[in-house]
Amino acid sequence: MFDIGFGELLLIAVVALVVLGPERLPKAARFAGLWVRRARAQWHSVKAELERELEAEELKRSLHDTQAALKQAQTRLQDELGQAQAGIRDGMDAAGRQLDEVRRQVEDRPPATAAGAADAAAVSPAAEAAPPTAADPNPNMGPDDERRRP
Repeated sequence: MFDIGFGELLLIAVVALVVLGPERLPKAARFAGLWVRRARAQWHSVKAELERELEAEELKRSLHDTQAALKQAQTRLQDELGQAQAGIRDGMDAAGRQLDEVRRQVEDRPPATAAGAADAAAVSPAAEAAPPTAADPNPNMGPDDERRRP
């Protein structure tokens, strides 16, 4: 801290011995030591207080940054939620419009006559000879073989 060498300390001790004398020198040395200890203690307490304040300021800054990040995340999530709700609403509106269109088409269709219903109920030979579907694993089984099917 201070750039004082051994020679300078020896010179100060000799001057103090000459000025104070041998009787008062030990008392003055104790007094000077007491003040040096008090000054060091005060310096350490000020230093510790500054460090605590700096740590508290750092924590406040960190808390502020975290709060800002949380607010950004909350805003982003609210925006995404609003977009998702709007997408769902649009999808429901489109489905409603399609349902209305299908209803209109069904209502606009002329009612089926009895002769037309009989024709629709009759099975055409081409339908009987239709190729097997994925739902029918073995097309060679007959109606009696249904009971033996696993």
